[in-house]
Amino acid sequence: MGKPLILISNDDGVHAKGLQNLISVAKEFGDVFVVAPEKGESGMSHAISIKNPLRISKLKDEEGLTVYSCSGTPVDTIKLALDKLINRSPDLILSGINHGSNAAISLIYSGTLGAAREGAINGIPSIGFSVTDHDKDADFEPSKKYIRQIIKDVIKNGLSKDIFLNVNIPNVSEDKINGIKICTQTNGIWKQEYEQRTDPHGGTYFWLTGYFDNYEPNNEQTDEWALNNNYVAIVPVKLDSTEHTYINILNKRYNE
Repeated sequence: MGKPLILISNDDGVHAKGLQNLISVAKEFGDVFVVAPEKGESGMSHAISIKNPLRISKLKDEEGLTVYSCSGTPVDTIKLALDKLINRSPDLILSGINHGSNAAISLIYSGTLGAAREGAINGIPSIGFSVTDHDKDADFEPSKKYIRQIIKDVIKNGLSKDIFLNVNIPNVSEDKINGIKICTQTNGIWKQEYEQRTDPHGGTYFWLTGYFDNYEPNNEQTDEWALNNNYVAIVPVKLDSTEHTYINILNKRYNE
């Protein structure tokens, strides 16, 4: 069978430090094929390009590592790679390492998790990695021990075809990380506040700000609690969004 083939993308762009660090770890496990956005595409969730053509550029082609940039979204990069750029299905899809947390409801907005979700849709074990540091020069060294552990486990044991993993790692030194905690997604929302500003020409525009309102700050099973207590948080995320327990309720209202 040869080495595992690992497909990697992200949402911070092909030149992001987090992506380069993920590539360096993934190369320890197999051949790496990268298709990543040519620029930052944060907050794109599961968006795809339907009005603009996709363009790619090959940036690197060496033994065990191929890197392309793509003009599209994170999900575009995975779809294009699977359909046109690689000649066999990858054994694993990785996305990240994202600069900043994707815990709680942020996973809905995240382009990093959009790429991982697209991998799972295609039946491929997929993982999104994030570190809670938005700095473009963030230190990813403390995260590598845990990324290695998780990649090794998923290559060995696989994942259910209807889930992918959302992995968030606290921004602390390795000696302060307390280990891995399997978590639930924190119940909370981003309270959006649009700040009204005036541009140099006198025009009005709005800048998105806001804060996360945690509805269960003391729930030790959640990813936000884990991160706040220096654990690596792993949330298994389902593809099926159906609330099965509500089907009978709606049947009674509409069909009886």
